[in-house]
Amino acid sequence: MKKIPKSILIIIYTKNKDVLLLKKINDKDMWQSVTGSMQENETALDAAKRELLEETGLNSDNLIDCKKEYVFEIYEMWRHKYDDGVTHNTEHVFKLELDDIIDINMDKEEHDSYVWLPRVKAAEKVFSHTNRQAIFDLI
Repeated sequence: MKKIPKSILIIIYTKNKDVLLLKKINDKDMWQSVTGSMQENETALDAAKRELLEETGLNSDNLIDCKKEYVFEIYEMWRHKYDDGVTHNTEHVFKLELDDIIDINMDKEEHDSYVWLPRVKAAEKVFSHTNRQAIFDLI
């Protein structure tokens, strides 16, 4: 089944402004916040809750919908995952503040490591320009 061009991005951070990043499996440089495609007939909030649980093991009602969306061009290497002619994705942004750094239960089929970094270091490390912008805008 092809992906729909709607996704979520969740910036998870602590009161001290340390940001959680996950590294995509089999890619030494692809660090990102929690992200994921929305499913057909799924709200952005429901997708965010699902992805949060899948990628970190966290179940939280404290997700904040930032009422912010980024529209970006889908990289050529991933366009085959979408219907023919789809070139852009709309990303809905959420954030989650935690009291402190915690261990997470990563989805080991999608990520092979995680790290908590200070805000600026995290923004420098992420692969996606929208992820970088969200870190700077929201924290």
